Amino acid sequence: MNSELILFLLQDALTNGAIYGLLAIAIVLVFSVTRVLFIPQGEFVVFGAFTMASIQSGQVPGLLWLVIVMGALEVIADLVAAGRRKKRVSMKLLGLKALWPIAVAGLLFALPLADLPISVQALLTIAVILPMGSQLYRLFYQPLAAASPLILLTVSIAVHVALVSLSLLIFGPNGAQTKPFTDSATSILGMAVGGQTVWVLAVSILLVLAMYGFFELTLFGKALRATALNRTGARLVGISPQFSSSLAFSVAGLIGASSGILIAPITTLYYDSGLLIALKGFVGAVIGAMTGYPLAAAGALIVGLLESFSAFWASTYKEVIVFTLLIPVLLWRSRHALREEDHS
Repeated sequence: MNSELILFLLQDALTNGAIYGLLAIAIVLVFSVTRVLFIPQGEFVVFGAFTMASIQSGQVPGLLWLVIVMGALEVIADLVAAGRRKKRVSMKLLGLKALWPIAVAGLLFALPLADLPISVQALLTIAVILPMGSQLYRLFYQPLAAASPLILLTVSIAVHVALVSLSLLIFGPNGAQTKPFTDSATSILGMAVGGQTVWVLAVSILLVLAMYGFFELTLFGKALRATALNRTGARLVGISPQFSSSLAFSVAGLIGASSGILIAPITTLYYDSGLLIALKGFVGAVIGAMTGYPLAAAGALIVGLLESFSAFWASTYKEVIVFTLLIPVLLWRSRHALREEDHS
């Protein structure tokens, strides 16, 4: 193995690790705020890739109709819940939930989709998918917010299976690959690095910095942190757990859709590709103990490195090698937890 090959594998590892890192952060965010292990996180990656591919081909994405239907169901669920509890409901919020997908649909039908700049196509893709995070939470998780983690995990599995089935119905069995953001390449340490790889790394870093600023500087971000640290205490000081949970799902959907847009030009995604991608992000999150965002991102980079080099040495067993990493990590964390219990 020469230095050029090592640099190539490192490039691949950093590209994959950046995406897994984003997904790991999203998984940790949702879990810390809601106790939900969000298995369908990978489906947002698939939705982002296929929606972007549809827009680039000049077609209105089929996912839009699912978003419109789920938006209507979300509004109905809010009205029914308000009627049962005899509480007022924010008509502005209901209007936003109902009109956002319709407004996006109007833009998609009015604009020449295939001729738009790729940045506008990416923004339209995110606009289509963004409401789905809160919709999934409101329809499937909020009614069971007080349930045990096992029940919430079962719901996540059911939602994942349903979304994969709907993906097959909407997108079909063929794969999706989009046009790259740029065809140019740059030279780093004497090795050609694809322009899309640079985009993946740059946008991933910007998203991580944006999330850091969101959590540290904004009121909504601080509300999420408070809910993650102490759900009961956050409720006592006036922070709505439902709002925080919905916001966490929305942020997770944004991260997933952005990840799909980034990797679609360099790999072909299929309707059922989301689970494997999300599981690798989950491995990174477990390495980070499902609590710390920097540790989760670092763990995802380790997953990317292990996957890249194992693909070279033993490509047939690369998935086995990656997921086997969970065993020593879980054993070490179990022993560490037992020691803490003994000291207490």
